[in-house]
Amino acid sequence: MARPEIDRRRFLAAVAGTTMAVTAAGLAAPAAANAAKGMLVPPGKIGIQLFTIRNLVSSLGFRAVFEELARLGYQNVEFAGYSSPAEPGITVQQIKQLLDDNGLTGIGSHVGLNAFRTNIELELDRAEILGLPFIGTANEPVTAANRTVAGYRAAAAEFNAFGAAAQARGLCWYQHNHQNEFRFANDDPSVRLYDLLLAETDPKLVFLEMDIYWAYVGQHIAPGFDPIAYVIANRLRYPLFHAKDGRRSTAANGYDIVEFGAGDIDFQRFYTSIGSRGRHYSLYEQDNAPNTSPDVGGALGAAERSFDAIYELRG
Repeated sequence: MARPEIDRRRFLAAVAGTTMAVTAAGLAAPAAANAAKGMLVPPGKIGIQLFTIRNLVSSLGFRAVFEELARLGYQNVEFAGYSSPAEPGITVQQIKQLLDDNGLTGIGSHVGLNAFRTNIELELDRAEILGLPFIGTANEPVTAANRTVAGYRAAAAEFNAFGAAAQARGLCWYQHNHQNEFRFANDDPSVRLYDLLLAETDPKLVFLEMDIYWAYVGQHIAPGFDPIAYVIANRLRYPLFHAKDGRRSTAANGYDIVEFGAGDIDFQRFYTSIGSRGRHYSLYEQDNAPNTSPDVGGALGAAERSFDAIYELRG
C-alpha cells in the first residue's frame, strides 16, 4: 500500500492536540511513590481495543493511528474490523505491514458470531495473515429470549465447534463478556448463565476475555459472585482482559464508563488477587472515548492517560 505523507498538523488537529492537551490536563498521576513496587501489568502486555478510538481509525486510517499508538507506548492491538474510509480498499496484508512498521502486535480480533457461522475459514485466514494468536467475538452467546439453560448449552456447543476450527489452524478462540452473561437463566433462577457457559465449553477450545467493567456491572445487576474468583479458578482460560474502568452511579448498570484510573473499580486488588503476573494481556477499552473533550486530547488523549494509569499499577 502506498504510504502518503500525513500532515502532522492535520493529525494533531484531528486528535485535538493530544500531546500538549494531555500534559496540560495533568490527569494521569505520577507513579514515583510506587516506583519501587512491582508492576501488575508489564508494558509488553498492555494493548488497546481499536473500538476505543474508532473515530480516528475511520477518519485518519490505520497507519496514522498505529504510529500514534506506538508513540504512546502501546505494544498490542485488538481489532474491531479491518476497514477504514480513510484508506479505502486496504487489505489485511497491508494492515499487517503497518503493524510491523510500527512495532505493534495484533493480539486478537472481535468478529460477529454470524461471520463465524457463515464463513469461519475466511475469518481464520484473516487472523493468520495478521499474526493473531487469538480471535473471538464480543457477542452475547444468545438473544435475550434464549437466555435459558438449553439456549446456553446450544451456544456452548457452537463455541466448542468454533474453538476446534481455530485450534486446527493454531489459533485460540475466545468470547468477550458483557453484563448479561452473569444473569440467571430465564427458566431456572438457580443457574447463572456464565457458570453454565464455563461448564459446557471445553477449556482447551474456548477461552475467555473478561471485560472487567462489564463483569462488575454483572455483579451489580445479578449479585452473588466475585469476578476475581472466576479468574482464580480458571487462570488458563483468561489470556485477555479488557481493562475498562467505571465510576459508580445511580444508573441501572451501577457504573458509568470512564477513563482507566478515573473510576471506582479496584484494579490493584483485581490484578494482585489473580496472581500470574505477566500471563494475561490487558487491553484498554473505553466505549465512549470518542466523546472525550478536545480540550483534553479527544479519544487519543484518553488512550494516553489510560496507558499511563495501567502502566503505573503496582502491587
